[in-house]
Amino acid sequence: MFSSVQSKRTRDFWKAGLIAASRTALACIIVGCITLYGPSSLQKQVTFPAFSYVVMILIITNATLGDTIRGLWLAFYATLQTVCPAILVFWMIGGPTSLTVASTSLVLAIAAFFIALPKSTHVVAKRIALGQLVIIYVVGFINAEQYDPIMHPLHVAASTAVGAFACVLAMLFPYPHLASSQVKNNSKLFAENASQRLKLFVKAFCAQDFTSTQALISQTRSLAGKANKFIQCIKSKQESMQWERYPLQFLISYCKNPGDRFQELETPLRGMEIALGNSQVPVPIMDERLKDGMDRVEGEISQNLHQLRSHMPCDTPTVPESTHGQVMGFLQKLETPPLNETDLPSYFFFFCMKLLHSQTRAMTIPQNPKKIEKKNPQKENQQQSNKTIENQNGLSLKGIWANWPTYLSKERITIGINCSLSLGFAVLFGLYYSKPSGFWSGLPVAVSFAAAREATFKVANVKFQGTVIGNVYGVLGCFIFERLVQIRFVSLLPWFIFTSFLQQSKMYGQAGAVSAVIGAILILGRRNFGPPSDFAIARIVETFIGLSCSIVIDLLLHPTRGATLAKVELTKTLGALEDSLSSIDLLTTSKAELIEKAKNIKVRVNELDKYVGEADTEPNFWFLPFRAPCYRKLMGPFAKMGDLLLFTAHAIGFLEEQIQTLESEKINDVVRHVVKMTATSMKSFQEVASIKSLIVLEKDLTKSGKTCDLELGKSANFPLLNLGEKDMEKIIVSYLDHSKEAFEKIEFPQGDEEIKSQTVMSLSAIGFCLSSLMKETKEIEKGIKELVQLENPTSQINLHEISCKIHALYD
Repeated sequence: MFSSVQSKRTRDFWKAGLIAASRTALACIIVGCITLYGPSSLQKQVTFPAFSYVVMILIITNATLGDTIRGLWLAFYATLQTVCPAILVFWMIGGPTSLTVASTSLVLAIAAFFIALPKSTHVVAKRIALGQLVIIYVVGFINAEQYDPIMHPLHVAASTAVGAFACVLAMLFPYPHLASSQVKNNSKLFAENASQRLKLFVKAFCAQDFTSTQALISQTRSLAGKANKFIQCIKSKQESMQWERYPLQFLISYCKNPGDRFQELETPLRGMEIALGNSQVPVPIMDERLKDGMDRVEGEISQNLHQLRSHMPCDTPTVPESTHGQVMGFLQKLETPPLNETDLPSYFFFFCMKLLHSQTRAMTIPQNPKKIEKKNPQKENQQQSNKTIENQNGLSLKGIWANWPTYLSKERITIGINCSLSLGFAVLFGLYYSKPSGFWSGLPVAVSFAAAREATFKVANVKFQGTVIGNVYGVLGCFIFERLVQIRFVSLLPWFIFTSFLQQSKMYGQAGAVSAVIGAILILGRRNFGPPSDFAIARIVETFIGLSCSIVIDLLLHPTRGATLAKVELTKTLGALEDSLSSIDLLTTSKAELIEKAKNIKVRVNELDKYVGEADTEPNFWFLPFRAPCYRKLMGPFAKMGDLLLFTAHAIGFLEEQIQTLESEKINDVVRHVVKMTATSMKSFQEVASIKSLIVLEKDLTKSGKTCDLELGKSANFPLLNLGEKDMEKIIVSYLDHSKEAFEKIEFPQGDEEIKSQTVMSLSAIGFCLSSLMKETKEIEKGIKELVQLENPTSQINLHEISCKIHALYD
């Protein structure tokens, strides 16, 4: 079985790579045929075929038909931004003959600033526009006597159009390569994946020995990684589906945000895994009735997921409603909340299973036609799509006027200056080094523009390596096809296959692969640039000049290291956790509010992961090594606490309806006690993690002349620090006792057993989340202590003592 799974993975990997390579190759052939064998009148207009290949690569990389339609529009928008102003500039200064090396670099830098400044313009449009600027101004300056000031920019526009149209044609033949097809395929794969995990979870829950349970859980973790990839792929193609909707609305079905709906199904599945990780084996409350009931629920959820494999989540296949009560009837055995903490994981497992059943059922039951008519979702989707397209391409004057302050924010100005100076200096030094080849220093900088901060050294390294190996392959291709100049672009076909796999590698990724493709294309797609070997060497030197300027400018404008940003983001994450935990209150907190805070935790963890990845790849130089493993250990508890907040929100959401009949004051007192302890600990962790070093703290405390009383703040800063497992168990037992007392006083309607069991599960879920929050806080404490110890290897670490010194110094 394992070998069959591996072979399927291998086939899928090769299939995806070959499809991407074949589409790229087809686009390359289309460009080659147009530029080499097209009508002479067209060839005269397309004077920069190499740039046509560059535009093609920028648009077609990992693209579908919707992406290429959007790319065609972005290319048109980029051309409007560059060609029209360039003609005006040439008319004002008297043509390219009036330019000098300095003035060319200055004009290019100014134009690049305004191209990079808007936030709403898509990054592909910016890359195309910046590449056009380099061709228009730098090549215009180099060949000033040959180019007409009006026709030269128009020739650049024609070359851009050829590359963009080739991408659209390549996505249409031999059959359309649709984003909606990829979304549907990944939706089916995710639904099948979720069904498999559910079966494994149920088997693990019913297992009679610990070894079998752990083996089954291990299988689900492998499947969970795949599920995350499916969801990310679905989300990445949602925008492309909007662009496919209008020209092909009769051929494809359209669904808005299916990835978000599938993401909701991940929450209860993660909860089941958390529950199993804390359950006893075998489960004490398990009997034949519960086992049969779980099998029925698993069967109906699988049936719902099976329908999702055949339909988009927005479609409305039907499922019999009459079976709902029968299927969930086994939960009626849960007549009262559990009496001890050991039963909480089992009740929490049932809570997550019920939540998953409700969510899958909601995706498959038909919607009310009256609500559909009232809301008119088709019209809403159309308006939303129009708004999204306008915002992404910056063509809404109303939106530009309303959001003009964001254009002038510090972040946007920094990005604009970074692009301006990088491109300006790259062209300046490139022209001084070699005027005939000067524009090759600016073109790599232009087409690799990044709209956000990147791992500077890593990205520059893979771009340079990609350019070198691409040039080497291009020279070899020219040597092999020396006598067949007209068809030597055919040698690019195997190169496309290689680079399609290269961009999936961890070493090079997309940045290195695109550089490798462009490096080969600019040699094999060139005309009249001298011997290939000389041209390749000139390209490598000019590329090194351009990337060096980009690195230096990036370091000057972003002097903060990735390690520093990771530490700042760590403190922000701890602060977000403290804020979220502090807000938990059964009487005042709403489900929507808590869900929003839980989502914020996820955003913070993702940001932390991004900065940790950047810091892990940057050179240490004279700084202390970055402790990436410590940060990654902390991200586990952070993400888990975000999940626990989501489960708490769902439980509170149900109890909102029962809160009036539930005497919840004593229950809420225990909840507030636990969340206050965990929130206070997070605040103290945040303060400890924010210090530069213990030596600096000691010096500052000595200078201030202040002293700290360690006994006074012993329980104030880290209330969980001195609590053992038995103490935490007593708190949860107290919560369960109050829950049982309050539950017994509720008078449920006759025959409404479902609400009764749901109340039991919700109260149990909150108890389980409280217990887990305290345990995860302990894990975070270990991680913070380890991190501080590694950052201060000569000191003995005592978190309580450090916190007291911080309070004594700053209070």
